[in-house]
Amino acid sequence: MKFSTTLAVTGSALTVAAFAVTGVANAAPASARNGNHAARICSAPAAGQAACLNQVVVDATGKPAVTGTPSGLNPVDIRSAYALTTASGGGRTVAIIDAYDDPTAEADLGVYRSQFGLAACTTANGCFRKTSQTGASKLPRTNAGWATETSLDLDMVSATCPDCKILLVEASSASFADLATAVNYAATQPGVVAISNSYGGSDTAPSSAYDHPGIAITASTGDSGYGIESPASYDTVIAVGGTSLRKASTTRGWTETAWNGAGSGCSTLNAKPAWQTAATQCSGKANADVSAIADPNTGVSVYDSTAYQGSSGWLVYGGTSVASPIIASVYALSGNTAGYPASYTWAHTSGLNDVTSGSNGTCTTAVWCSAGSGWDGPTGLGTPNGTSAF
Repeated sequence: MKFSTTLAVTGSALTVAAFAVTGVANAAPASARNGNHAARICSAPAAGQAACLNQVVVDATGKPAVTGTPSGLNPVDIRSAYALTTASGGGRTVAIIDAYDDPTAEADLGVYRSQFGLAACTTANGCFRKTSQTGASKLPRTNAGWATETSLDLDMVSATCPDCKILLVEASSASFADLATAVNYAATQPGVVAISNSYGGSDTAPSSAYDHPGIAITASTGDSGYGIESPASYDTVIAVGGTSLRKASTTRGWTETAWNGAGSGCSTLNAKPAWQTAATQCSGKANADVSAIADPNTGVSVYDSTAYQGSSGWLVYGGTSVASPIIASVYALSGNTAGYPASYTWAHTSGLNDVTSGSNGTCTTAVWCSAGSGWDGPTGLGTPNGTSAF
């Protein structure tokens, strides 16, 4: 990919958050860890807080590489790679949980959908709704770092399930307490069949806020390689790992390997879910269950106009933040979310693309960090091949 170094500047300002959001210009590029020219948006979170799990492709100066037109994978690519070309979400709702306010969320979503010929999804037509963590009209303060996460999440729902409705619930802060409140609110809203959480922090004991049978609750496993994170580690949550996705001259037309930044591991604080088998070699919850594209090197196009580090417009993003809303949207496409939806997936693995190569680090139990036939930590059971496993 070629990236323009011309930066579009708007008047939006970065509001100081409850925890540090790393300025891309000052952050060490993720290439030091993940072999690409990208940088994390959020720094490591303090105790009791979560970090967004998106990475933006940067230019030679370390600034977000704004492109004049979309330069990453687009909705056609995502639906082709995961064989979703004939599926319909039937107007079901996918809820997105993020911290702080993205003031341009609806407008940016409109630019993305118009660019790729998708029907408008607006407040006026009932497709899109934005609210606070309790449903109150007063929204939290703006945070430009988390706003990029919000744009990414909304775009990935649109790309994967164009006719799904979208509920954006903005938590007052990045604390686990506020994010949990947002999840609980989303679960009460009519039509919500899936809730995506593209954030993570240290492994913690389970939270009842993420336990809502009949709703597919997905969470990203992390972007720092081998290591366990919550809420993906909760035994009621579908943990979503990450892959590198590339076009190929194969019957499928695509090839995938484990992304070396994808989080994985074995929780010592959360029980083994009833759906996970002995294949995990873990007595507790093992991450991941399934996976989707996450590598910034094979990243996705996102439109965001809330300027971050002076950059706005079309950018290319990666991170397991990409994968979580994709998987949540595949569950919405399936319409099959009775009980704990992951139970169905674990029993129908023939509907997945098994990812058999790649690693995210070194671990004492090889399957927790190295991809192979069947289940493995970085990619779980694999990636969607249509909706039959969901």
